[in-house]
Amino acid sequence: MLLVGGGVASVRCARTLRRHGFGGSIVLVGAEPTPPYNRPPLSKELLRDDLPDDLVLAEPEAWYERRGIGLRLGARVAGLDTGARTASLENGGTIGFERCLLATGAEPRTLPVAGAEHALLLRTLVDARRLRRSAVALGDGAAVTVVGGGFIGVEVASGLAALGLRPTIVEMAGELWGGTLGGELASWARARLADAGITVRLGARVTELTESSALIGNQHLEHALCVAGIGVRPRTELAEAAGMAVEDGIVTDVEHRTSAPSIWAAGDVARMDGRRVEHWHSARDGGERAALSMLGMAVPPPRASWVFSEVAGTLIDVLGDARSWDEERWLFGGLVLAYLDAKRVVQVAIIDSAVPVEEARAIVERAAPLSELVALTAV
Repeated sequence: MLLVGGGVASVRCARTLRRHGFGGSIVLVGAEPTPPYNRPPLSKELLRDDLPDDLVLAEPEAWYERRGIGLRLGARVAGLDTGARTASLENGGTIGFERCLLATGAEPRTLPVAGAEHALLLRTLVDARRLRRSAVALGDGAAVTVVGGGFIGVEVASGLAALGLRPTIVEMAGELWGGTLGGELASWARARLADAGITVRLGARVTELTESSALIGNQHLEHALCVAGIGVRPRTELAEAAGMAVEDGIVTDVEHRTSAPSIWAAGDVARMDGRRVEHWHSARDGGERAALSMLGMAVPPPRASWVFSEVAGTLIDVLGDARSWDEERWLFGGLVLAYLDAKRVVQVAIIDSAVPVEEARAIVERAAPLSELVALTAV
């Protein structure tokens, strides 16, 4: 088995393959020199608290050796021959495979403006270390511009505020998270951010960057540091070159099979059954499901998406990926937000683990009546 990509999807795939008795060769190829690690801490704990590398690793390095999993780090797959079932590496080597998982992830989008190079990006462990060093060097009270009011932007601004800086979030949409989580949760988040000393500017677009300012309309927003978090682009080049179906990600069926025989895809790069979710839980679940499919075993139905984030140090879990709803209702003293469609729960936001997440996730998956969620919050 060849696993292309050094992230959580590949690690979970390898773990599941071994757990279900696969005794053949497993080779994991990752472009970064570091063993696979968890990305969520990069914009949270590692930014605030400078965690050591071993606390963000997906598995200890010795885990791979104990399970007979070959690690090829600092290596890139340059091309796939799906007919011959071989992968060519940039260094000139070749790896043969019977089955292959593509988990090549995504890369951050750069600002489409003059001076974009002045904005730091956050995707890798190296990026996170650079951002923390830069922030700590500035000292208390320094102004920071964070371009983008999505999950990464809100988390980075929160972490920088915890370090004593004065972040301003600039979001071109009319609401945080682009409005995708509705007005109630966004209003709650804006209040939390304000309490932490974070300014939020909505409906604002950065049109130019310099080392010391961001141009918004005809105003220069002065800063000592700028960070951009405006989304990511799935790394589909390898799949495209191999002739696979690609549409905002590598297209797969519900069992993560691509259009090419012997190739599966999971994680941020995969558009599984019409959905592409960019988060840790999706990568973990996708890697496990792909492994079962690669082994010819029964694959359970996909779970409701689960995204966890932080707003000024407060944990939120968002369960479900509803495209529409007709009501938002706070429960449990304002710690649980239910998104309802005809009184049925299609999405839930939970603040500070106020209710058991897995039980709420099951309620979302069944689109259960609101009464079930109310009963859960009453426990």
